[in-house]
Amino acid sequence: MAQREDSSDQSQLDGMPRLGLGTWENTDAGTCADSVRQALEMGYRHIDTAQAYDNEAHVGEGIAQADVDREEVFLATKIWTSNLSYDDVIHTAKESLDKLGVDYVDLLYVHWPANEYNPEDTLPAFDQLYDDGLVENVGVSNFEPRHLDEAQEVLDAPVFANQVEMHPLLPQDELVEYGRENDVNLVAYSPLARGKVFDVPEIQQVAEKHDASEAQVSLAWLLQRDGVAAIPKASSEAHIRDNWGARGLELDAEDVEKIESIETRERQVDPDFAPWN
Repeated sequence: MAQREDSSDQSQLDGMPRLGLGTWENTDAGTCADSVRQALEMGYRHIDTAQAYDNEAHVGEGIAQADVDREEVFLATKIWTSNLSYDDVIHTAKESLDKLGVDYVDLLYVHWPANEYNPEDTLPAFDQLYDDGLVENVGVSNFEPRHLDEAQEVLDAPVFANQVEMHPLLPQDELVEYGRENDVNLVAYSPLARGKVFDVPEIQQVAEKHDASEAQVSLAWLLQRDGVAAIPKASSEAHIRDNWGARGLELDAEDVEKIESIETRERQVDPDFAPWN
C-alpha cells in the first residue's frame, strides 16, 4: 500500500482530527465502551455520538477506560430534534455532558433542522453553551446551503462543521464547495454507504491496485478532499483498525478520476423529515 507522511495539516481540520470513530447503532454497553477504548488506544482522537444513539454513557465509559487524556480527545455529540427549543437545548446538553462524564464537548451539533428546530430559538442556546465554555465548537448536521446561510446569520459563534452523509455514491459536491467558500468543515457520516461501497467495481479496482480494502479506498478519497473529515462506524477491533489504515493510503489522480466517474447516486439515510424531502 502506498504510504504518505502524516502531518497536522493532513490529519486535522481546525483542530478536529479528520478520521474519527462513529458510534451510531453501537448500543451494547460493553461493546460500545470497548470499541471507543480500542480506537483511542489505536490512535483515533475523534469520537462521535448523539443523544439519539442512546449510548453517550457507554462512549463516556470508553473514554474513561482509555489510556488517553480527555484533553487529547475531540468529542462530539448532537442535540435531537425534540430537544431543540432554547430551554431544552440547554437542559439536555448538560444531561449529555453528565452521561459522557465530561465538563465540555469539543463539538455540539444540531442533529437535523426538523421538528422543534427554530433558528431564532435554537441557535441562541448553542451560543450560550459556547459562551459558558460547555461547548468548544458549534456544528450542524444534515443542513443544506439555505439552512447554513440562516444559521450563520443567527449565530454569534462560527458554524464549525456540517455533518452529512457523504461517500462515493453521494459526493455532496455542492456542500463541499459551500464549505470551502464559507469556512465550514464537512464531516462525512455513513462514509462507506452502509457497506454499499464494497460492491462498487470502480472502488474494488482501486482497492486491488493498492492492496487495500474498499473501506480504505472510500475513506482515503474523502480524506483527500479539502475540508472533509470522516467518521466511519465500527465496533470490532478489526474494522476499527482497517478504517484507521486509510490514513496511509495515497490515491493518485487516476484513482480519484475512477472513483469520481461512478454514476450511481444513492442516499442511505433519508427520513421523511429530512430537509431535502
